[in-house]
Amino acid sequence: MTSPAAPPAHLAEGLPETAPAVDPGPLLARPDLVRRSGAEALATFALVFAGCGAAVANVQYDQALGTVGIALVFGLIIMAMIYATGHLSGAHINPAVTVAFTLSRHFPAREAVAYVAAQLLGAIVAALLLLAVWPDQPGQLGATLPTVGAGSALVYEFVLTAFLMFVIMAVATDTRAVGAAAAIAIGGTVALDALFGGPVTGASMNPARSLGPALAAGEWSDFWIYLVGPVLGATAGAFAYQLVRGDRPA
Repeated sequence: MTSPAAPPAHLAEGLPETAPAVDPGPLLARPDLVRRSGAEALATFALVFAGCGAAVANVQYDQALGTVGIALVFGLIIMAMIYATGHLSGAHINPAVTVAFTLSRHFPAREAVAYVAAQLLGAIVAALLLLAVWPDQPGQLGATLPTVGAGSALVYEFVLTAFLMFVIMAVATDTRAVGAAAAIAIGGTVALDALFGGPVTGASMNPARSLGPALAAGEWSDFWIYLVGPVLGATAGAFAYQLVRGDRPA
C-alpha cells in the first residue's frame, strides 16, 4: 500500500520497522515514541471534543444535527486526524485498535502501553473541556448509553468494531490496498457504523471515546460494554482479515 502521495503502510500504522523490506529514507523517519504518543493524544482529543461536542450541540439546539449529522462529524474528524497524524503515529486514535494491532503482531507491545495511555489522556482532557464549557452536561456530554439490553448492546459494539478493524487492517497492512484512500475508507466506516449503530449503543467502537465523557459526566451505566465489545471486536476484525487475506504479499 504505497503511492507517491502516501508513506509505506508500515509507517502509516506505526508498525515495526522490520515489517517490510522497504527503506523509507530519512524524510519518512518516524518521530520518537514520545512525539508519536503526543500525536495520538491530540488526535483522540479532537475525536472526543468534535464528536461528543456534536452530540452535546444536538441536544442543546433541538436536534439540529440528528443522527446523520453526528455520524458525519465522527467520520469526518477521524478522516481529518488520519490525514493529519497518520504519517506520524499511525493514527490509531483508539485503544481497541492498538490492542488488536499488537495481538496480531503488527505493532510492538512495548509501545502499545504508551499509545493507549496517550489516547485515554486525550479523551479525558477533551471531555473535561466540554464539561467546563457545558457545566449543565447536556446529553451527558456525549456519554455512550445503550438503548437495548446489555447483551444486545455488547453484540452491536463487537460487530461495529469488527467492521471498522477489518477495514483498517485492509488499508494499513495489505500492499494491494489503495493507501491514499485509507483516511476516507476508515472515516467512512466510522460514519457508516454510527449511522446504524448510534441510536442503539452510541456506536462507540472506542474505549477512550467512551471513557472521557463517562468520567466527566459521572455516567457509568453499562460502561463495561464499551470496554469489552470494542476490544474483542477489533481483535476479531484483525484476525478475520488475516484469515481471508492468506499469505502476506511480498
